[in-house]
Amino acid sequence: MSSSIRRLYEDLRSIRVVIIYPPGDDREVLVEQFKRIGCQLSLVWPFPPVPPARVDVVLFQVSQELRGSGSWCVDAFDSTLIALSDYESPTTLRLLLESNAHGVITKPFRSSGILSTLVLARSSKGFQDRLQGKLRKLEETIKSRRLIEKAIRVLTVGQHMTETQAYEHMRSRATNLRVTVVEISTMVLEAHEAMEKLGLESPRRK
Repeated sequence: MSSSIRRLYEDLRSIRVVIIYPPGDDREVLVEQFKRIGCQLSLVWPFPPVPPARVDVVLFQVSQELRGSGSWCVDAFDSTLIALSDYESPTTLRLLLESNAHGVITKPFRSSGILSTLVLARSSKGFQDRLQGKLRKLEETIKSRRLIEKAIRVLTVGQHMTETQAYEHMRSRATNLRVTVVEISTMVLEAHEAMEKLGLESPRRK
């Protein structure tokens, strides 16, 4: 067994898995396979109103309980979601799409294919998390840039500075105070807003 495959199995043995599915032969197929993989396994039934907390993977029956339940959308919590589908009816497909599950296992459940679905679903979850992290950073960068630009406009109007002078002034103050330029920009905007509320003009350079 290669080192990468060995690490994969070691990782899978450490994850916490919850199966939300009614008792019976179908569930036993899932239980036996996940025990064979070595996951930390829990069983839940009946269908809970909210997803289990502090787990890595949730396998859940696609049922009417999902309808209108925003808490069961993949964006609402941090676990990998794998749907367990009894039928491929239009209603079931619609519920699958609404849940945005990372993977799906359809009946009849078989031991073959469960491991690959688990691995691919967790990989999809990780990829999605990385994309969301990059998106958050991009949004923060855009927000910070707009804040700085707004503070620069306040200084250019109120202090008769050029845009370059305004930015350099804020950068210098940020260095002296050991804070970020964004924090200085916030101070500038808050001071400007306070002066306006008092009915006073911003102080101007002579």
